[in-house]
Amino acid sequence: MHDLAGGFRYLLAGQRWVLRHGRWLGFGLLPGLVSLALYAGALIGLGYGADDLTAWATPFADDWSAFWLGLFRGFLTALFFGLGLFLAVITFTAVTLLIGQPFYESLSEQVDRSEGGEVPQSGLPLWRELWISARDSVKVLGRVVLYGIGLFVLGFVPVIGQTVVPVLGFCVSGYFLTQELTSVALQRRKMELPERLVLLRSRRLLVLGFGVPLVLAFLVPLVAVFLMPGAVAGATLMARDLTRTDDTPAAEAAPAGFGPPPPAFS
Repeated sequence: MHDLAGGFRYLLAGQRWVLRHGRWLGFGLLPGLVSLALYAGALIGLGYGADDLTAWATPFADDWSAFWLGLFRGFLTALFFGLGLFLAVITFTAVTLLIGQPFYESLSEQVDRSEGGEVPQSGLPLWRELWISARDSVKVLGRVVLYGIGLFVLGFVPVIGQTVVPVLGFCVSGYFLTQELTSVALQRRKMELPERLVLLRSRRLLVLGFGVPLVLAFLVPLVAVFLMPGAVAGATLMARDLTRTDDTPAAEAAPAGFGPPPPAFS
């Protein structure tokens, strides 16, 4: 529970950081708005076409009575749309980070600079950073799709499908959302995807405490756009502390009581 609360405090700290540095919040709105327009169009199209997709996938039910046919296909339609929403929440961050790569890279560097200590830089040209980011996002998306398919199948199980599966879905979404957000700072620290995944798995509750509230907030229209800059800032604060070595000068450490090592929220 301590780590869960700690992850949420990182999220709040990132939002406070961008509010104190207003120009970064302003610059961060454009890539988020572009992504939002793309995803809104895709979800609207899915909403209109989900009924036809369900009917195409279940021709065996055409001869059922109207009541059972409507109940069965209505349930499947909701599941299809839920899966689409699940994938949208996960991929929204990756696409937005890709669109806004130069900005978010600079924002992450500025967070490091404002907190003191080393300011890591990848030293790679922009095209190379975009390629690595896109490649890693595709790999993460592959994992997400596998989880999504599993959760989709479990959604047919009575009771569990309506209670446990949604909770697991939010947890999976939050975990991989945090992975995407921390990738900006960790990639600058020359950490490859396998290393990043190992690092985050070592603090699962911290990751969930950061990512799950953000996923819930992203379900509200426009909220994702306004929270993205602060989410990147908060993820950078988390990455700083997760990668902090034992020989970090004491002057760079924050007050104790926030896990090893504690974050600097000043």
